[in-house]
Amino acid sequence: MTITAKWRGRLLYVGVAAVVAYCLAPFYWMLVSSLRRTSDIFDTSLLPSTVSFENYRAVFSPSQGFTRALLNSLIVAGITTALALLLATFTAYAMARLEFRFKRLILTLIIATSMFPVVSIVVPLLKLFTDIGWINTYQSMIVPSMSFALPLAVWNLTTFFRQMPDELEHAAMIDGCTRGQAFRKIIIPLAAPGIFTTAIITFIAAWNEFLIALSMTNKPAMQTAPVAISKFSGATQFETPFGSQMAAGVLVTIPLVVMVLLFQRRIVAGLTAGAAK
Repeated sequence: MTITAKWRGRLLYVGVAAVVAYCLAPFYWMLVSSLRRTSDIFDTSLLPSTVSFENYRAVFSPSQGFTRALLNSLIVAGITTALALLLATFTAYAMARLEFRFKRLILTLIIATSMFPVVSIVVPLLKLFTDIGWINTYQSMIVPSMSFALPLAVWNLTTFFRQMPDELEHAAMIDGCTRGQAFRKIIIPLAAPGIFTTAIITFIAAWNEFLIALSMTNKPAMQTAPVAISKFSGATQFETPFGSQMAAGVLVTIPLVVMVLLFQRRIVAGLTAGAAK
């Protein structure tokens, strides 16, 4: 190995380490701040002078209602992800396999709908949901989230299904399967990496959604975790509970980290599928 090759290898590792440090630095500071005492919250040391869990105890105080907010986030994100995947799987398969007029235009319109800023649809939806009595309900948060999650899921899965050869279905149908059986028994298992990747992306987007949940709920019992964190109250009216917000941020991030660690192989397989084709 030449000296130039050695330096290139070292620079590659240095670059990767720099990117990882840059991405993890905010989470590290959030974790460290959550472990500081309230009196030390503005310290700038890399480690807390005294490790304290008072912020975590404050997060789970009954007055904050954070446990209920976590459950609401799980319900909204889970149902949004399940519905988006169910609809997107059939839609994407049709877009990838069937030939019909204006298919490219329809796919373009599908992805274009996710480009509208959330703030542009909040007011009309708020008026509509108020008229039909959907305020402070799960569907008032799930349906708007679907309008952004579904186009993204359709686009991702359409690209993935296009990479799968048509011969897979043809071979299954020659062996006696119907088109539906070939889709269920052959295509879906092979598409699992792409489906898992799409599910993770959709779930993260729905889990972190803030503006819609803030606008459609005014009861603490129906608020999601991001909304509950924004409304944390301090000991006095003029105090911002930075420590409690940092602790809540760590708790909200943990489920996403666990999910990625559990399904990292499928996620990587989905992201790299077709790279060698």
